[in-house]
Parts: sequence; C-alpha cells; structure tokens
Amino acid sequence: MSNGSIARVPIFAPMTIRRSASNTMSRKEKAAFAARKLADLYPRPSIPLHHQDPYTLLVAVVLSAQCTDKKVNEIAPLLFRKARTPGQMVKLRVDEIEDIIRPCGLAPAKAKGIHGLSEILLEKYDGEVPDSIMALEALPSVGHKTASVVMVQAFGVPAFPVDTHIHRLAWRWTLSNGRNVEHTEADLKKLFPREKWADLHLQMIYFGREYCPAKCHDPRKCPICSVIGRRAMFDRAKSNTAP
Repeated sequence: MSNGSIARVPIFAPMTIRRSASNTMSRKEKAAFAARKLADLYPRPSIPLHHQDPYTLLVAVVLSAQCTDKKVNEIAPLLFRKARTPGQMVKLRVDEIEDIIRPCGLAPAKAKGIHGLSEILLEKYDGEVPDSIMALEALPSVGHKTASVVMVQAFGVPAFPVDTHIHRLAWRWTLSNGRNVEHTEADLKKLFPREKWADLHLQMIYFGREYCPAKCHDPRKCPICSVIGRRAMFDRAKSNTAP
C-alpha cells in the first residue's frame, strides 16, 4: 500500500546504535525510542482507508478484514456509487452488495453484515453512526478493533486499535508479551501518552508493512528492532546465516 502524502525522513543503515543497548533500557524507554523513530518516519500519518464520513469509514473498515487497504480503496467506491448512506444501502439486496465487494474476500459475511448494520443504524440511530464503542461493537460485523478504528478516526476519541502488524511489532520490541491482541492493546495504552495513540496506531501499521514484515525480516537491518528488538529474533537470524 502506498503511504500517500506521508512526509518521509530517510533512514540510514546499518544502524549505528548497538542492539545491546536494549538490555539496559526499561520498557518505557524502549517505547519512547520507538515513538521518536516512528514520528521521524511518519510525522503526519494519513488514514489509509478512503472515506467521506463515519458511515463510509465504518463500511470500509468492515471490508478491510483479511483484505489489503489498497483493494478496499479500489472496491469501496464501486459500492458507494450504489449506496453511501444506510438508507441507500438497505435498498440493495444482500446478494447485490456481495457481488460488488467479492474481490475483498469473505463477501457473503461482509455483505450480510453491512446490510444488517445499516438497518440497525436506521432503526436505532436515525441513520447516524453512534460515537460509542459499546454501541458500535453491538453492530453486525463490527468487533473491538473495527469499533476502535471508527472511534479514533471518525470521532477523534482516543483509542489504540491493534491489528496483526501492531501486535507483531509490540512483541518484537518487547513492549508486550504478545499473548493476545487485547493484552497487547492494554500494554501499549499504558506505555504511550493518550494523545499519541491515534498517530502511533497508524505509524506502527505503516512501519510494520514497510520495515518490519511478518516474513523475510532481518532484525539486524530494521531501524527499530536493531536497537530494541527481542533477543530471540537475533538468535534465529544468526542461525539462518550460519554456514
């Protein structure tokens, strides 16, 4: 996915700071280091999903489950040409929605969810997206992460949605033990200032995609893992390069 209009600051490798420094850093110090590096790389992170209002953002986030943002940004406009409000969406049949969003994957469940949540928005909220995380989580196809994304990006309410990228990075940087995303979210909220959560959520996603992927990742060349990375990653990296 392209980072759009994000201003970039170049990184120079290899890192001049030895990873051994992480042995003397507290978890708070590691979090502060990561936050500074992320702010240097992505000073003004943009929201990756294109949308016009809370409703189109909600639908886009539902579509993004197990789908790339790039694909969602290609397909969502096709759906919104047919319906971009709850009132218009409920006039479409579920199979019509499914046909349009099929390239995003999981189309039957997503189509049913989008149609169902649109009906509830009309019935309970006069067609508006509620600015309550509990109300959002009660909607079809809307889990905690989706609700958190809408709260922070549509309504400016501090939240720290944790996706697979953020969960992976938090473990690699020893900011959380990585038992589950709920635990990771709680750990990150304790480590970072509340006013930084919105930017950090996006910055970590972009960093994970660009510098710290799940596969083929060399922690010795990673701008952050090379300094505060978990020791186990380096042990594996050494064994993979051993003759």
